[in-house]
Amino acid sequence: MENEKRELSLEKREVLLKTLQARFEKNIIRHKGLEWDKVKARLEANTEKLWSLNEMEVTGGEPDVVGYDETTGEYVFYDCSTESPKGRRSVCYDNEALESRKANKPKNSAAHMAAAMGIELLTEEQYRELQKLGSFDMKTSSWLKTPSEIRKLGGAIFADFRYGNVFVYHSGAESYYGVRGFRGSIWV
Repeated sequence: MENEKRELSLEKREVLLKTLQARFEKNIIRHKGLEWDKVKARLEANTEKLWSLNEMEVTGGEPDVVGYDETTGEYVFYDCSTESPKGRRSVCYDNEALESRKANKPKNSAAHMAAAMGIELLTEEQYRELQKLGSFDMKTSSWLKTPSEIRKLGGAIFADFRYGNVFVYHSGAESYYGVRGFRGSIWV
């Protein structure tokens, strides 16, 4: 992460905006009816969220606009990388799970990394919406925001896309695998 101020240099900001614009233009199906100039103006007015989008980008998330909230005027970004972001794999669900491991601890947790990046884990509903925009996690899986009643019992949920369907599973929150990461969202 670049610095505590959560601010990108002008050069990095310009590079990120060009990357986001190219992805926006290449994947119009994800955001029909939305205009890049309006998205860009919103991004330029929210530098801390631009910093978070950069964190999504540098960890392999390939963030893209997937919607617009008419109530708040915010654009919704999700990680749209084909597979779970490479820079966010091999992590357990949250810090409680991380601390519970006696041996072979992963380096981090999905919930901690997301919070540090200024993003939210995708919910099951959001994950299913994402899958309507393409086929994601056909070889990997992604931790999802877990309902508190499941988490209180030691579990966490994750999902993937196989055989033309979204599958949501459960696992011990302390588990981690090289092919399981997490996807995030941010409203700008």
